[in-house]
Amino acid sequence: MVHEYEGEDYLINLVDTPGHVDFGGDVTRAMRAVDGTIVLIDAVESIMPQTETVFRQALRERVKPVLFVNKVDKCIKQLKLTPEELQQRFERIIADVNILIQKYAEEEYKNKWLVSVAEGSVAFGSALKRWAISIPYMKKTGITFKQIIDLTMEDKEDELAKIAPLHQVVLDMIIKHLPNPLEAQKYRLSRIWRGDLESEIGQQMLACDANGKTVIIITKMVPDPHVGFVATGRLFSGKISRGDEVYLIGQRVKKRIQQVAVYKGILRIPIDEITAGNIAAIVGIPEAFTGETVCEPDALVEPFEEIRHLFEPVVTKSVEAKNPMELPRVVDSLKQIGREDTTLQVKINPETGEYLVSGLGELHLEAKVENKLRQIGLEVEMSPPIVVYRETIVAKSPEIEGKSPNKHNKLYIIVEPLEDSVYKKMLEGEIPSEMELRPKHIHIFRKISEAGIPYDIAKNVILIHNRNVLIDLTKGVQFMNEIIEMVKDAFSNLMDEGPLAKEPCTRVKVTIADAKLHEDPVHRGPGQIMPATRYAIRQGMLMSIALLEPKQTIRIDVPTELMGEAIREVEGRRGQILAMREERGASIITAKIPVADLFGFDASLKSSTSGRGFYSLIETTFERLPKELFESVTKAIRKRKGLPEEIPKAEF
Repeated sequence: MVHEYEGEDYLINLVDTPGHVDFGGDVTRAMRAVDGTIVLIDAVESIMPQTETVFRQALRERVKPVLFVNKVDKCIKQLKLTPEELQQRFERIIADVNILIQKYAEEEYKNKWLVSVAEGSVAFGSALKRWAISIPYMKKTGITFKQIIDLTMEDKEDELAKIAPLHQVVLDMIIKHLPNPLEAQKYRLSRIWRGDLESEIGQQMLACDANGKTVIIITKMVPDPHVGFVATGRLFSGKISRGDEVYLIGQRVKKRIQQVAVYKGILRIPIDEITAGNIAAIVGIPEAFTGETVCEPDALVEPFEEIRHLFEPVVTKSVEAKNPMELPRVVDSLKQIGREDTTLQVKINPETGEYLVSGLGELHLEAKVENKLRQIGLEVEMSPPIVVYRETIVAKSPEIEGKSPNKHNKLYIIVEPLEDSVYKKMLEGEIPSEMELRPKHIHIFRKISEAGIPYDIAKNVILIHNRNVLIDLTKGVQFMNEIIEMVKDAFSNLMDEGPLAKEPCTRVKVTIADAKLHEDPVHRGPGQIMPATRYAIRQGMLMSIALLEPKQTIRIDVPTELMGEAIREVEGRRGQILAMREERGASIITAKIPVADLFGFDASLKSSTSGRGFYSLIETTFERLPKELFESVTKAIRKRKGLPEEIPKAEF
C-alpha cells in the first residue's frame, strides 16, 4: 500500500498473520520477511500467552515492535471504565509490554526499542469500528480523549472513524517508528544469514542494494490451481523479473522465473520487476520450500539461517488413505502440506509403509492436516496421537573403542551431555541447531566458545545435527579426512534414531579422541567405518541414557467458581500448578502437563466447566521422564515400533 506522510509517498509491505497459537508457524515465517511488527493487544484481555510468544519470535529475528491496543470501544461501552481507569489500564498494558521487550531483546535493543505513548509508538483504537488515536495525532488534530469517549457512548463511531481514521494513525506510526529495509538490513543480516558480511554479496545485502546480486529468502509457499505453487519471498539484494534464471540453494536446482507479482490483499498483480527490500510473489519455482535461499546461478551464496519455530513438533499421527487407490494423491498432498507449513513434519517410514505427520499439538494436526485433506476431497484415517520423546544422556562416558567388522580400523570416542549454556543458545537461535562447520565459520566457533566450550575444542566442532554436536579432536591421524564424511553420516543416523527406542536424540556431545586406520582404502569403506562409529556412540550413550518427555506449559482461563474443576483436571493428568491469579471474576491458572496426558484435555476442560474454561499454550519443554515410568514407556515405544521389548544395555 502507498501512504502519504508529511508530503512524501511511502510504499508499505504489510503482512498479516493469524494469532492462534497453533498457527505460530505462520508468524515465525512472516518474521523473516519483515523488519518491523505491529503487536496487537486486546484492551479487555490484556497480554495473553501468545503475545509473549510473538515478542520472543520478533525480537529473536531483530524485528522492531510497535504497539496497538485494540477494542478500546469495549472498555468504554461494556466495562464503562472512566477516563482515569482507562489510563491506568493502558499504562499497565504498556508497562507489561516493555517488560517483555526488556526480557527478550538483545542488550543493544533493550532500551532502544521500548514502546512509548509520548513518542507515538503506541496507538489505541477499535479495529472493528475503524478508528484509532495516538498522542502525535491528537496533537496534530486537537482531538481529545473526552471526545472519543463521548462519541463512542453516543454510538457515533462512524463520525469518529472520519476524524481519527485507523489507517492514518497506524500507517503514520509505521513510517515514523519502524525501520525501512535500508536501515534494518544493516543490523538484521548478521542475525539471519551466516555468510561472510565482508564479502561482496554480504556488503550488497547490508546495503539492500537493488543493483547487487539477487538474493531472496522464501517465507511462504501457496498452492494455486492455475500455476502450481506461488512462492512469497523477501528480496535482500538485487532485483527479480520475469524470465530471470535463479538457483535454489537447498534443492540444488536451476529454474526460470515465469512471473513476478506484488500482492494487493489476496490479489496478485503481475509487474515487470521487483527490487531489494520488497516482498514478491514468484511463479516458476515450485520446488522451493519455506526458508529456501534463492540466488543467481553464477553467484551462489551461503543459505539463510533455517526458519525455526520456538516450539518443536511433539505429537505425531499416522495417516492412512481410506481408499487405497487414492494413496498417491494423499502422499502428494502430505508433501505439499509439509512444504507450506514447516512446523509440520511429514515422514514416510519405508519399513512399515506408514505416513507420519508431527505437529505442535492435536488441534494443529486437525486444522492443518485432517481438515485440509478433507477440503480437497480425500478421506483418510488418522491414528490416535503418538507422543514424540527425546533420548539424551546424563553422564560422561569413558573413552570407548569402536572396531570395524574387519578389525583393521579403530575409533576412540567419548560421549557426554552437551553443556546447558550451549544448548540454551541453540534454542534461542544464537548458535545454529543444524550445520556442517568448516574452518571458515570462525564467528560460530566464537559463539560456541562464548557459550561455554573452550575455544581450542570449539574450533574442532565439525557438525551440529538436531542440537547434538560432533567434535574431531584427532591429531595427525593419517586418512582421517577420507573417512570423516562416513563418521558424520553414522553420527547423524544415530542422532535421528537413538539407541534406546529409535527416538530422536538431543543434547549429546560426541568427541572423536583418536583413530587408527588401515592404509588400504578398500579396508576402510563405509561398511567398516560406519558400524565402528555407531557401536562406540551407542555404547557410550547406553551407559547413562535417559528419556525426555515433552511437557506443555499452558494458561487456563476459567470463572473463579469453577477453578476447583480445572485444578482437578490438571492434577489428574500428572500436571503441576505453577501459578494462579484472579482478574475480574476469572481465574488464570498456569500449569505444566506432560503432552502424553494432555490428549482430550480440551474436551474434558470444556465438559467439567460447562464450556466456560479454555486454555492456551505458553511453552513446550522437554524434561526427564520420572524413573518409575522409564521402563514401561520405553517398552511401549519399542513395542509400537516393532522392536524387541527388552531394553538395550551397554555391553561392557
